[in-house]
Amino acid sequence: MSSTVVTGIGELVTCDGTGADGLGVQADAAVVVEDGFVAWLGPQAAAPAADRRLDVGGRAVLPGFVDSHAHLVFAGDRGDEFAARMAGTPYDGGGIGVSVAATRAATDDELRALLAARVAEMRAQGTTTVEVKSGYGLTVEDEVRALRIARELTTETTFLGAHVVPAEYAADRAAYVDLVTGPMLEAVTPYARWVDVFCEPHSAHAFTAEEARAVLTAGRAAGLGLRVHGNQLGPGPGVQLAVELGAASVDHCTFLSAADVDALADAAGTTVATLLPGVEFSTRSPYPDAAALLRAGVGIALATDCNPGTCYSSSMPFVIALAVREMGLTPGQAVYAATAGSARSLRRDDIGRLAVGARADLTVLDAPSHVHLSYRAGVPIARTLELEA
Repeated sequence: MSSTVVTGIGELVTCDGTGADGLGVQADAAVVVEDGFVAWLGPQAAAPAADRRLDVGGRAVLPGFVDSHAHLVFAGDRGDEFAARMAGTPYDGGGIGVSVAATRAATDDELRALLAARVAEMRAQGTTTVEVKSGYGLTVEDEVRALRIARELTTETTFLGAHVVPAEYAADRAAYVDLVTGPMLEAVTPYARWVDVFCEPHSAHAFTAEEARAVLTAGRAAGLGLRVHGNQLGPGPGVQLAVELGAASVDHCTFLSAADVDALADAAGTTVATLLPGVEFSTRSPYPDAAALLRAGVGIALATDCNPGTCYSSSMPFVIALAVREMGLTPGQAVYAATAGSARSLRRDDIGRLAVGARADLTVLDAPSHVHLSYRAGVPIARTLELEA
C-alpha cells in the first residue's frame, strides 16, 4: 500500500456531525491517506509517517463536494432560452425538447467528450462525486446510451426517461408512460442505480402524480432507488409522493406547503430535500427558505442541477454562496449540505465526510477557512486535491 500524509492544514473540515453546524473543524491538522481511503486524521504534531508528504501551506481542506443532481449527458445550446427568461418569458419545461433533439443527433463520441469536459470542470472546482441523469434521449436506444456513457465516469447514474413527454407521444401520454415503465426501464436497468421523474402538474410537458407513481413503483420493482423532481414550478404532489414511497431525495422543493414541510421533517431519516439554488438564480424563481427547513427538522442537501436549460453551472461553490446569500444558511450549514447532506441523499456514508475508512476525496481551498466559499463568491478558490505521485 502507498500512503500520503497531507500536512499544513490550517482548517480541516470533516463534516462528521460534531461541533458548529456539524463541521467537526480541526486546526493545524493532518490527514493520512492510504490507497484512496482515510487511514488517520488529527493534530499535525501527532501524524504518523507516510511514504509521501504533501504540505498545503495553511489552506483549508474539506470533503470533496457531492453534486447529487446533475444532467450532464446532452448536446446543443439553450443560451437564447436563458436570455428570453431574463426578459420575462416564464419557464415551463418546454425547452427540454430542444436538448432532446440535439442529443439524439449527437454521436456517442461527441456525448462522451462533452460529459468528460463537464465532469473535469466540476473536479476543478472541488466536486469529487457527481450523480448524472439521463433524460435527453427519451427513446429506448438513446436513454440506454446516455446511461452507458455516464456509467463510464460515475456509479451514481439515474434513469430519467420520465423527464418530459416527447413530441412524438404528445397525443398519447399513456403509451409513453408504458414505454418508460416497460421496455425502456428493462433496457436501462443494468446501467442505472436510480429512477427519477419530473412530477409537475404546472407543466404540460411533465408528469402527473398518477403517472409519476407508475414510473417510481416500476423502477422500485426493478431494483432501482427512487428520486423525484418535485414542487419546482408551483405547489404540487411531488414531495408527498416522494415521502410516501420512501424516495432517497426530492429535488427542487421551491414551493412547499406546511404539510409538505411536516412530511419532510417526519421522513428526515429517509427522504432528503435537495435544494438547487442555481435554478432559482437562472429562472428568477423564489428561493426556498433552507434555514426554515432546517429549523423544522428537514434533512437538506445542495446540488447544482447543472443542465442546459435552467442552470448551466457546474459550480458547487457558487451554489454554496447562493444558499448563504439567498436561502438563509450559515456558511457552515451550506458546506455541510453540499457534502454530508448530499451524500445522504445518495444514501452514501463513504463520501461527503472525512473519517477513518471513508474515501479520501479531499478539496482544498486557496483560503484559510470554509467561510471563504461564500465570502469570496465567484472566485475560483476550491479545487480537488490530487494525491497521485
